Amino acid sequence: MITISFNAKPASASKSAAIAVFVGDDASAVHAKESLGNAGAYVAQAIAAAEFKGGKNATLTLLNPNKSPSHLIIIGLGKAADVNALTLEEAGATAVAAALAAKVAHLDIASALPKGVKVDTAVAAARLASGAKLRAYAFDKYKTKTKPEDKPKLKTVSVIASALDKAKKAYAPLAAIADAVSFTRDIVSEPANVIYPETLAAECKKLVKLGVKVEVLGEAAMKKLGMGALLGVGQGSVRESQLVIMQYNGGKKGAKPIAIVGKGVTFDTGGISIKPSGGMEEMKWDMGGSATTIGTIMALAARKAKVNAVGVVGLVENMPDGNAQRPGDVVKSMSGQTIEVINTDAEGRLVLADALWYTQSRFKPQCIVDLATLTGAIIVCLGSWRAGLFSNNDKLAEQIAASAKRVGEPVWRMPLGDEYDKMINCDIADMQNVGEGREAGSTTAAQFLQRFVNNVPWVHLDIAGVAWQNKVRFPVAPKGAVGWGVRLLNDWVSENYEG
Repeated sequence: MITISFNAKPASASKSAAIAVFVGDDASAVHAKESLGNAGAYVAQAIAAAEFKGGKNATLTLLNPNKSPSHLIIIGLGKAADVNALTLEEAGATAVAAALAAKVAHLDIASALPKGVKVDTAVAAARLASGAKLRAYAFDKYKTKTKPEDKPKLKTVSVIASALDKAKKAYAPLAAIADAVSFTRDIVSEPANVIYPETLAAECKKLVKLGVKVEVLGEAAMKKLGMGALLGVGQGSVRESQLVIMQYNGGKKGAKPIAIVGKGVTFDTGGISIKPSGGMEEMKWDMGGSATTIGTIMALAARKAKVNAVGVVGLVENMPDGNAQRPGDVVKSMSGQTIEVINTDAEGRLVLADALWYTQSRFKPQCIVDLATLTGAIIVCLGSWRAGLFSNNDKLAEQIAASAKRVGEPVWRMPLGDEYDKMINCDIADMQNVGEGREAGSTTAAQFLQRFVNNVPWVHLDIAGVAWQNKVRFPVAPKGAVGWGVRLLNDWVSENYEG
């Protein structure tokens, strides 16, 4: 665990410490003279010798000839006029990544910024700390034989700020959001023998201490509600499927909530339509949408957001035993619509079908956002840089896209239309759970979901490419679970639903 703090002066008097300073695209170190002390001239010479240009998130790590602190980390911010809160969060994260690589025990981050940066100094310090906290995350609880020299050395990070009280005040809600992101990453990182429907439901119950009302429906209750689509997915597992409802009421009494719905397939073998063995271990994170839903409700409650929000997650395990759902089976959803299951590996949309219908029919929300690691097709379309956004409402789609840009979790709007909807029509049921061959796989999945939102303003985020990173694409996250979507949805709520 790395501790984040704020201080008026650098504390890096140790030989196992580093100080990070920031430069603009002119690569001038003059702005950080006070923090560098008599190493300023050396840094300027090193920048020139290395032809360091100060581009955004570019890093130059130097050994300090004065030996204390042992390392000097120079980080580029790019053009000063373009620096914003996101730039600084990523810079704070980049500083921590460099300190981890340098194997120092302490890092000071100097919040002095190049001329022309228009971010308030206290906000800048808070954002640097937020990025540091996000990047400092590690999931290593199962490592028992790591050699001492291979263990992370970094223990403390201090942001050097002039307006300490203001910086701390600005940082408090950001820290709550970062904690929720870490909670989300923890859930996604756990193996499927630890996180399965019942235990994930238990994780949801931890939100009660934040004032969230949590309900858990088991299979008997869901059967009474007619959730044949969701229950069909989990019938091959010895783990009982669950539906968890989390209500946070921080807004006006009686005001309609916003709703967030998440796919929670805690392990996906593909069922009878079984997946290839190569890479199947990664299917422990097929519950990433539900993790983001839980993390978002946690973030809203922790920072006491002035909004009414409901989070609903459908939790199942997709296994291929003798009782498993078969290709060709027909199931009846809670909506009354029937579905022919052509491919049991297209299971997430079956889970969401009942979760979405339950949410819109019970809570009558203002709008619904669902998140799901739904299709491999979205990775073919967008790679692992952007989530696919599908929507029946332009205004809501634009809100989500704006928040995505602000927090650095980009999305790309994908098409919906009658021509795609016809691709899931079926000869023996109201619809089938896949389209025609491999064409427009992400869109036909979204069209399937749209049949269960009943004209409520809705956004579907297909996060299959962004929930997990095998190499660092998002600077604020290490390899592994990204916690993608928590910051995005928190920002969306903050900007659009809190008066």
